[in-house]
Amino acid sequence: MKTLAAPPYWHTACAALAAADPVMAALIARYPDAILANRGDSFQTLARAIVGQQISVKAADSVWARFAGYAQTVSPEHIATLELAALAACGLSRRKAEYLRDLAGHFADGRIDPARWKKMEDEAVIAELIDVRGIGRWTAEMFLIFSLRRPDIWPVDDIGLQKAVALHYLGGKRPTPAALRQLGDRHLPWRTVATWYLWRSLDPMVVQY
Repeated sequence: MKTLAAPPYWHTACAALAAADPVMAALIARYPDAILANRGDSFQTLARAIVGQQISVKAADSVWARFAGYAQTVSPEHIATLELAALAACGLSRRKAEYLRDLAGHFADGRIDPARWKKMEDEAVIAELIDVRGIGRWTAEMFLIFSLRRPDIWPVDDIGLQKAVALHYLGGKRPTPAALRQLGDRHLPWRTVATWYLWRSLDPMVVQY
């Protein structure tokens, strides 16, 4: 089940960001319809992220539909038992099929346990996720933003964030990773919210993952 609302901290974060930074104040005023969607099921969200790597949204939706139709039950315990050749027949590359099986194994044997995440720091959750083959830091950070709705994620490898920072703060010059981290410090402890508004400034559609 997807949650379509801003998280409880959003208004507090917006007030703090707007008071501290005129760029944020302008963006927050421009986009009042804040939504940070939560897709619900953690395993399926991460599985969809793997399926969608390096292909279009339309192609990813098609492959996911075939995969889910074949699997019937998209649960870690079940996916871990499926043959790689059968997964590949759904339109997945051999590598993505292996990644899905590895993800399922991490959930099934408890190496990933969503029940623990509430008590874990952001970096600990990221470390747990990137232990899965096929999940890198960017995917893990997107998951923390959109699924766990953590308030202080600043994804320095994200091209959209880099472009928006260049546009609004650096006269069009793309920031170095060090410069981007330094600029992010001014938005602590609400960097997720700042990121969302910077993304939104590049695209009139509500940002989702």
